[in-house]
Amino acid sequence: MIPLLQGFSTIILADGSFPKHQIPVSCLKKSERIIVCDGATKSLLKIGIEPDYIVGDLDSLSESLKKKYVKYLRYNPDQEINDLTKAVHFSVENGWNELSILGATGKREDHTLGNISLLTEYMNIAKIQMITDFGVFVPMSCSTIFESFPRQQISLFSLTPETKFTIKGLKYPLDGRSLSSWWQGTLNEADGNSFEVQIDKGKVIVFRAF
Repeated sequence: MIPLLQGFSTIILADGSFPKHQIPVSCLKKSERIIVCDGATKSLLKIGIEPDYIVGDLDSLSESLKKKYVKYLRYNPDQEINDLTKAVHFSVENGWNELSILGATGKREDHTLGNISLLTEYMNIAKIQMITDFGVFVPMSCSTIFESFPRQQISLFSLTPETKFTIKGLKYPLDGRSLSSWWQGTLNEADGNSFEVQIDKGKVIVFRAF
């Protein structure tokens, strides 16, 4: 069973809306290490926390911060991938493959959608969750049981329209049905303390609200 929040010790902080909810903020404060996409550095410093590493092409980092945190910098000029992906790859290369992503939503909607969809790529190399101010996104590629609570709001997003779902433990169950559009799996609700999502194949992202 996948708990609502997995206790991953490595945080990757992206440059979307900085966390405000007590749950992601607490994750920041309790983490063993924080890997920051360069544009999020100033926001992290404002709450009195220093990064362990700053990853990216460093174009969003001032010269003064580059000098101050030169030992923390991990420069990656690759323009074919975004800074979030650079940070995930850096973490995995160093053996930190249980990751919580924060600050990856908000601001520009195209960045938000892109970052959420990337979870299905990251799951091939790491155990990963994306925590927002409203809930948690988790990718899956096989049948999975999730922890929940009664009336918890649940949404499912299929990145492979041919995937067929059988769902147990939600208000609106599915039995061998595919979801051809993203909206079709949204706004469901947990009946109790767990629910099961069975799929025959494909890539799916599950959102559980706090």
